Amino acid sequence: MLESVCVRVQAEHDYEVHIGSGSIGHLTSMLTGASQVAIVYQKPVLQWVESITAHVAELGANVLPIEVPDGEAAKSVSVLEGCWKRLGEFGFTRSDAVIGVGGGAVTDLAGFVAATWLRGIRNINVPTTLLGMVDAAVGGKTGINTSAGKNLVGSFYSPAGVICDLDTLATLPRPDLLAGMAEVAKVGLTSDPTILTDLQRDVDSCCDPSGDLMADLIRRAVGVKADVVSRDFKEAASSAKRSTLGREVLNYGHTFGHAIELVEDYRWRHGAAISVGMVYVAELARLAGLLGAAEVATHRKILGSLGLPTSYVPGRWEQLLGAMQIDKKARGATLRFVVLTGIGEPVELTGPDPQLLLAAYDAVTA
Repeated sequence: MLESVCVRVQAEHDYEVHIGSGSIGHLTSMLTGASQVAIVYQKPVLQWVESITAHVAELGANVLPIEVPDGEAAKSVSVLEGCWKRLGEFGFTRSDAVIGVGGGAVTDLAGFVAATWLRGIRNINVPTTLLGMVDAAVGGKTGINTSAGKNLVGSFYSPAGVICDLDTLATLPRPDLLAGMAEVAKVGLTSDPTILTDLQRDVDSCCDPSGDLMADLIRRAVGVKADVVSRDFKEAASSAKRSTLGREVLNYGHTFGHAIELVEDYRWRHGAAISVGMVYVAELARLAGLLGAAEVATHRKILGSLGLPTSYVPGRWEQLLGAMQIDKKARGATLRFVVLTGIGEPVELTGPDPQLLLAAYDAVTA
């Protein structure tokens, strides 16, 4: 297993992402001065909460465990208000901290709790899923879902630190592990084609949570995200040139993928929805004359080899289009997509013809 490594992220304040087996030991140094620590978690990760509680106890700090519902159900206004209520009951101050333990839904929620309590207290993320490690926990985006859509209410708020303890992946259900590989593949398609080389050469080793290859893929994916976030923390850069595309490159496949999640009432795993979303924008780029058929086939082959879906059901275009039009990546009535002109060559496609959008949908439902 990969030795513990540290990836540094620069945002409104700098922080470190520790990746490796047993890296949970870095937690205590991130909690200096805290007299109370809230741990936001979901029931399946209780064993890791107990381990974290033991580390916090070494500091003499009081621990407030806050269990939240599983999955995307955690990211609701009512759950958020419940967390605020608990912090208020225990008198949390600005010297205290909130730790999010679990998948992306929990770290999104915990980060937003920390960002909004007293206008900002310390937040530490301990992702226990592959998706959380390579995506949700690192970038400083926090938020909840509403009936209008996914992640429409939130903030940019960097954590004080992130701990990716690879030991947690040993107990991760296989479907969740493979869903996380969608975000790894996304990094390969947009930014680091060597990831695709590894996936094509030995997909089984890439998906082995006890192996060195998966550990290295996590390090590389986190490294790409750290670099992108450091250059464009609040997603301010936007142009047709890759050098200034900025943080929006991380949204590859997400506009259509988030629409699927909303239409499916969040019954789809995020990675599964994003997998279809990446095929959709690949087909859109092909139809727009930007991407070749061979590169579209590469999308389908790699994502399919990971056991991820590459197609969606017909007859739901109007619902999906409505969801995309209220997505946070839209500007007014104009839809914007990150697409590729080649593997590792992302650009922005703004306001594509409605007939192209529908034709791309037909291509992923055929």
